[in-house]
Amino acid sequence: MDIGFIGIAAAFAISAFGSAMGIGIAGQGAVGAWKRCYAQNKNAPMTLIIFVSAPITQTFYGYILMNAIRDADADPMAKLAVGLFGGLAIAASATFQGKVGAAASDAQGETGKGTSNYIAALGVVESVAIFVMALMLLTISTLK
Repeated sequence: MDIGFIGIAAAFAISAFGSAMGIGIAGQGAVGAWKRCYAQNKNAPMTLIIFVSAPITQTFYGYILMNAIRDADADPMAKLAVGLFGGLAIAASATFQGKVGAAASDAQGETGKGTSNYIAALGVVESVAIFVMALMLLTISTLK
């Protein structure tokens, strides 16, 4: 077996794992905020779905990276390293984006204000995954 295949799989699988973690964390925050709204006879804001769904994009970044690693004419160990470390960094971004999403849900549910601020915070965390993906794509394309 070519050890590079592990890197190909890792890029996608680890990124998707991070997305699942982030969505789960953000989802817990949204459910808690909705529960509090219902308990106070307030309308439950559906905008919290934005915060819950934000970490899914890291799965797409992992998929793009996976395809680049698969198509690269690079050393198998380089493919392994790029897939593992790229996947881990993207997963960390997704997980922490979920934590920001949970906090945003809490704040939005309590105050009904600040949606654009919370989305901006999610975007900053997202940028880490985009940078990692872009730089790993550049790295794998230059390795032989």
